[in-house]
Amino acid sequence: MSTIVVIVAVVVILAVVALVLRTTIRRQQLRERFGPEYERAVEAKRSRGAAVRDLRAREERHETLEIRPLPSTVRDRYARDWTSVQEHFVDRPDQAVGEADRLVTRLMSERGYPTEDYEQQKRDLSVEHSRTLQHYRIAHEINERAGGRDTSTEELRSAMVHYRALFEELLHDGGTASSDKERR
Repeated sequence: MSTIVVIVAVVVILAVVALVLRTTIRRQQLRERFGPEYERAVEAKRSRGAAVRDLRAREERHETLEIRPLPSTVRDRYARDWTSVQEHFVDRPDQAVGEADRLVTRLMSERGYPTEDYEQQKRDLSVEHSRTLQHYRIAHEINERAGGRDTSTEELRSAMVHYRALFEELLHDGGTASSDKERR
């Protein structure tokens, strides 16, 4: 009888250790994948468990999206469009920031990201673009204030730099896969 109790106790302890280890590994994987977005989720949800569930839900949703690389001709067109937006900045900085926002949104859509809701955009982008997501947040916030007296030219320039970080990542992310397909 005591042998059975010891065996059951050992099995229970091993199960608990395995569960804790699995949870720790999964959290570490999420931290690595989501980078600063992991801590942002923990802070927003006020619980590591709730943040993990939220990040997993983001991953699951992302799996259902049809994110696709861009053909080189489309990438080239977007690169020209970005150059044009930057040129407009000289004469109309607040309008250029709005153009940059619209161009980034069009690029997201072309890649396969839904673009109807800004909050959902951030959630969807966080799965593969968590390192540049803060750039998008900052640029979007400045764009929301653009045109008013609350934004300086320096802030608008900063928004352009932030938009460019996400724009370039979206533009070139998957570009190698696209080029490989085009060569075949």
